[in-house]
Amino acid sequence: MDCFLYNTQHQNDEGYPIVRHLSMCKISEILRLRYELNCSYRDIARSQNVGTTTVGEYIARAKTAGIAWPLPEGLSEDDLYKKLFLPNDPGGKNKPIPDWEWVYKELRRKGVTRQLLWREYRDIHSDGLSYSQFCEQYRLYTKANVPIMRQIHKGGERTFVDYAGMTVPWIDPLTGEIHEAQIFVGCLGASQFTFIEATATQSLADWIQSHVRMWEYFGGVSKIVVPDNLKSGVTKAHRYDPDINANYQLLGEHYQFAIVPARAGEPKDKAKVENVVGIIERQILAAIRHITFTSIAEINAAIKPRLLAFNQQSFQKMETSRLALFESLDKPVLKPLPKERYQYAEWQHAKIHIDYHFVFDDHYYSVPYKYIHKEVEVRATAATIECFYQKKRIASHPRSYLRYKHSTFKDHMPTAHRAHAEWSPERIKRWANKIGPHTMTFINHLISSRAFPEQSYRACLGVLRLGSKYGENRLEKACAIANESGATRYAQIELILKNKLDTIDVIQASITPIISSHKNIRGSNYYK
Repeated sequence: MDCFLYNTQHQNDEGYPIVRHLSMCKISEILRLRYELNCSYRDIARSQNVGTTTVGEYIARAKTAGIAWPLPEGLSEDDLYKKLFLPNDPGGKNKPIPDWEWVYKELRRKGVTRQLLWREYRDIHSDGLSYSQFCEQYRLYTKANVPIMRQIHKGGERTFVDYAGMTVPWIDPLTGEIHEAQIFVGCLGASQFTFIEATATQSLADWIQSHVRMWEYFGGVSKIVVPDNLKSGVTKAHRYDPDINANYQLLGEHYQFAIVPARAGEPKDKAKVENVVGIIERQILAAIRHITFTSIAEINAAIKPRLLAFNQQSFQKMETSRLALFESLDKPVLKPLPKERYQYAEWQHAKIHIDYHFVFDDHYYSVPYKYIHKEVEVRATAATIECFYQKKRIASHPRSYLRYKHSTFKDHMPTAHRAHAEWSPERIKRWANKIGPHTMTFINHLISSRAFPEQSYRACLGVLRLGSKYGENRLEKACAIANESGATRYAQIELILKNKLDTIDVIQASITPIISSHKNIRGSNYYK
């Protein structure tokens, strides 16, 4: 028994596809198994090595064509195919056939539809195929050619991205350790124009930077990016990334593309890139397997000329190349690159402290005081620090690498605090030194006891102003008592002055009476 695969690349004199015999099964056998043996679609599919959808389609077409079982005598497989798959149009003989490769290419242009192409075809050939014949024969053409042609993607519409399964080993010349370079692959849907590069890891930083370099290689940006469910781009478990990684989402906003992840368990969603990955592994990665590399840069240098040749070579069943399709389909409609290149950023959670600052990399940055105690997200690049609350940016600072220092904007302070903005630890210490050394020592302790110097300003000014209320001499004595006891709070100084503890003669209070000598009292010599 023969199974037919209909290839419409060639037609007979009547305009019908030429039938090619490939293996031992045929459409009539599917009908026999169904109607004579009452087999299920699944059993028929297994028996004939076809999909259950194909079985259902053949049976449905037979019903529509009014074909019952057993088949009429003298009905050949070719006649059966015509009844099932071609319109019953006696006038369909000798009709001009469109250039299906040209149709396939034109359909990838933005705004071009089958209806439009059919109308243009009929404007030239008024006696040509009907619209239904046009669509059916085009479907058969795409089915008989490479599988990638079954999904039509408009120019500049989609880019598919993924990592190849193969890696490329390289040796660190300093340590002798062998590393495995990861291979990032991105291809445009309409032209299959491809970009690949080696990276050290599949981490978020490498994932983001590969996208940036891919857009620069393409010279523009597509409307949609379809990644696999790689954790670098798509994750549900991470606290920062409920669905799309926050950094990846910002990359999309910067380059103005939508991120539409491939559905889990739906390989057809990313068939483009999976097909390209397989070809890349065979034609490029396998070709460099015998080269010893000592860096990622060397790997990319070896990939570059091979990638150029790959994009320039013609498809097996089409007289064009990825580069030619890119120039005509994708490149004219890609969105332009933004003026500034995207900068990779680190993300962290932080909490705003009582002094309206948050900490990043041991430096303190201010935010508007109304966000005290709020949980925020911090985005840090090499040049800037940005703070977000509920996805809204509330502060931005130039990044500082000075540890334990502060970056504070006056506008972030409460009105009452702005009066203290002109104060500094040095100015406060100069005032304290004028009062006396004990006051200076206490102020030093007070400032150093706080996590941030600004947190001590209010208390320091309060202590120094007690000199105006109680006198600087009493304040100096009160500070001496506080220093001796280890006190470091404004309230303790105020308590000493209120209770007049500073007026007690410390020398007299510390004198102890002299005890006369006695035989039961051991002297210092006893302990020698």
